[in-house]
Amino acid sequence: MATRRSAPGAREREGPFAPAAGSDQVHSWMLATSQALGAAWRLAKGSVMLAAACLVAALCYCRRMHCDLGHWLKWWIGYLQRKFKRNLSVEAEVDLLSYCAREWKGETPHAKLMRKAYEELFWRHHIKCVRQVRRDNYDALRSVLFQVFSQGLSFPSWMKEKDIVKLPEKLLFSQGCNWIQQYSFGPEKYTGSNVFGKLRKCVELLKTQWAEFSGIKDYHKRGSMCNILFSDVLLEYKLYEALKFIMLYQVTEVYEQMKTNKVIPSLFQLLFARETSSDPLSFMMNHLNPVGDTCGLEQIDMFILGHSLEIKIKVFRLFKFNCRDFEVCYPDLPPREWPEISLLTENDRHYHVPVF
Repeated sequence: MATRRSAPGAREREGPFAPAAGSDQVHSWMLATSQALGAAWRLAKGSVMLAAACLVAALCYCRRMHCDLGHWLKWWIGYLQRKFKRNLSVEAEVDLLSYCAREWKGETPHAKLMRKAYEELFWRHHIKCVRQVRRDNYDALRSVLFQVFSQGLSFPSWMKEKDIVKLPEKLLFSQGCNWIQQYSFGPEKYTGSNVFGKLRKCVELLKTQWAEFSGIKDYHKRGSMCNILFSDVLLEYKLYEALKFIMLYQVTEVYEQMKTNKVIPSLFQLLFARETSSDPLSFMMNHLNPVGDTCGLEQIDMFILGHSLEIKIKVFRLFKFNCRDFEVCYPDLPPREWPEISLLTENDRHYHVPVF
């Protein structure tokens, strides 16, 4: 039985459609894959954008917090610095020429003179910095005592031989100086019979503090202790009153020597030659009592202070630049073994501490 053959037209019609099924499968697979990848990319892109947005928000928040914290800390640091600076009677070191440029900006003859004087200190005397001292009627005593303590200077020789705490009673009972009851503690005009107890406490404080500072060998430790001491107003004033009394005691001692025709230093001859300081009482009433209240130390008083503490006080008087007395010493001819401290002044009323 003969096999039935297909018609040529049928075979021709089947030929072109035979591979179409495989192509559709590949196309479907690629489409599905593309859609899956697109969906995954969109999901990943969304997640990345969300994470990036969260990160940016977190960074902005942290930055804002950092700025706020920085402003808060800066405010507190400034507040504490202002408070500490306000209480510190001898300020930290500042550059000498920068201080001059800030204080003397004008083009007046006096401002130009002061700038030249400061340049002289910087280049010729090698003073690089300055410590400003609080301007009041104790600032001369403050400047000197700060130098004595910060340098760790020892007691004067005469203080080593006597107990200075007993000097107030000695003036009263041994030398009959009952007028000392009129001694004034700065703004306090009169204390009567309490003066001896108050003077004793002041002198005892001076002796204790001086012994402590002179026993410290480390310069930085003395500086830290000075910052503490010279920020305590009450302690400071007691120390300055003790220095005033030491000056009065020295004047009284020399006056007693003069009455016995002993040779006395020339500076005391000048002191007693003035009508306002012809004896210890007038010196106390007219010169010492106002110190800390209405006026500071005069030049003759600086001589007495240097002699009493046995130190050479060198003062650069800037307003006397190019003059003979631009640089002076109190006393002018001290013994060579006396230690030296330096001060600078712009007007002979207020003093600052130079730093070499």
